[in-house]
Amino acid sequence: MCRWAAYAGPPIFMEDMILSPAHSLIEQSQRASEAKTAINGDGFGLAWYGERKTPGLYRDILPAWSDTNLHSLARQIRSGLFLAHVRASTGGGTNRDNCHPFTYKNWSFMHNGQIGNFDALRRSLEFRLSDEVYALRQGSTDSELMFLLAVEFGLSDDPVQAFERMLEFVIAQAAARDLDTIIRFTACYSDGNALHAIRFSTDNHPPSLYYASCASDQSICLVSEPFDHPDRNWTAVPANSHVRIADGKLRVAPFLSTKAEAVA
Repeated sequence: MCRWAAYAGPPIFMEDMILSPAHSLIEQSQRASEAKTAINGDGFGLAWYGERKTPGLYRDILPAWSDTNLHSLARQIRSGLFLAHVRASTGGGTNRDNCHPFTYKNWSFMHNGQIGNFDALRRSLEFRLSDEVYALRQGSTDSELMFLLAVEFGLSDDPVQAFERMLEFVIAQAAARDLDTIIRFTACYSDGNALHAIRFSTDNHPPSLYYASCASDQSICLVSEPFDHPDRNWTAVPANSHVRIADGKLRVAPFLSTKAEAVA
């Protein structure tokens, strides 16, 4: 399982969230406390929004704690909306194309979780992609494929519905093949304006997700694991929920809860 963090609010240097705090994302890449594996050393990535509509993107296969370029960039780049990810592979080789975040036009996406029996499902899932969307596929992970399926199912028009349709499709494909497939999906995505997150699973073990706001500047953080910060009190996102952050406001709503209960 992976660890990730995202921020929306007044521009800050990325190091203020992913490097400087106690139990920061970089610390979690070596000593995660709420994941199956404490080490998340199979690459990392950053996606951030600035003066252009499309996000900046930096990914590499080095462990996050050992990449001096990452540390330098985090100390220099200031952004009001960014996503950061450290990877522990559950499938797919350790190469740059398999590192999160993934991007499409103005969209960015990162994920923690997995599709059980992915090797048995991969062909049927990829077959659902149009030629245009399939041509965007660069890596071999279930995470990238789920993102591209959401693109196929109308991400740009209705992102929440697109991810609901994607997960319903994966569940249906598993059922059609009589596979006992568990899906765990804690993801974050953005169009450069709003920041979204989903915490979902078809069993009772969705990967962890927390949020915290800061009243003084209306900033909001989403994280796999809380980091120490004097102005932030962390709240766990309920299972099978969708989070939307825009204009300094956070809304939590149910997400596919009946589908999860039916599969479980």
